[in-house]
Amino acid sequence: MDASTIIEILNSSVRLATPLLLACLAGLYSERAGIFDIGLEGKMLTAAFFSAAVAVASGSAWLGLLAGVVSALALSGLHGVASITFRGNQLISGVALNFLAAGMTVLVAQSWFGQGGRTPSLQAGARFTPVDLPFARALADTPVVGPVYSGFVSGHTLLVYIAVLAVPLTWWVLYRTRLGLRLRAVGENPGAVDTAGVSVIRLRYMAVAICGVLCGIAGSHMATALQAGFVKDMTAGRGFIALAALIFAKWRPWQALGACLLFGFLEAVAVRYQNLSLGGITIPVQLMDALPYILTVIILAGFVGKAIPPAAGGIPYSKEA
Repeated sequence: MDASTIIEILNSSVRLATPLLLACLAGLYSERAGIFDIGLEGKMLTAAFFSAAVAVASGSAWLGLLAGVVSALALSGLHGVASITFRGNQLISGVALNFLAAGMTVLVAQSWFGQGGRTPSLQAGARFTPVDLPFARALADTPVVGPVYSGFVSGHTLLVYIAVLAVPLTWWVLYRTRLGLRLRAVGENPGAVDTAGVSVIRLRYMAVAICGVLCGIAGSHMATALQAGFVKDMTAGRGFIALAALIFAKWRPWQALGACLLFGFLEAVAVRYQNLSLGGITIPVQLMDALPYILTVIILAGFVGKAIPPAAGGIPYSKEA
């Protein structure tokens, strides 16, 4: 395997890890505030459809992104009302959102476009295109630095760079700001936060809203950057993989980046090497495609060490309790 192949695989890993990273950070905000969100998958799927649909109609990728974020925020609002205001079961609410998204996107897509639950292919202007960073072409022939900068660092869409920058921003918000301290506190001991005169309800709704925005960007990236339109169930379990990455990272942003890159790398390898041979033995393509999901099962089975979630996670809060 030569250097150019390695760079291509790493480049693909970053692109494929982007929706996972955004969804993982979305879950991090929500669960740090005590709201478990199984509905990441549904929010991403809904955002993917509406971003593609609006991008097709308007010819603008930015309007598609806005539509994706708004649709994910709407589902986040439903989840917030069910789990925060009415103190319902957070896991059941999240599962219901996933079912709603899976059925609604196909039904609306068929009604609007009549193409079997998909949107028409996005044309130029309706998709996010790769961005060349400064001096990327000039440095392309420079040994070592050139190929890495021009082939790996440069050449991604703007949403990829937003996802990467969201990691240090999330770390700063959670660990260096008053808001972050309160979000973490409300996930550990909401009663103490309430006693201090801070609204637990407001903080949890804020975390759920941030989760919706990030899921909206993740879904929009899949439909308007990673692919050229929406197809049925295109998220393919990435919301659940993001939850596994969150557990793997133990609810910390920098570790979440590493976990999502690992999943992205496995997916990139599976896409590139459909019939990989090791020692004369050909690995079936089905096994290659299943690598990210196998790792998800391993993580959820507890083989990566003990992961302790926020103490008040999944527990509805009531002043009368």
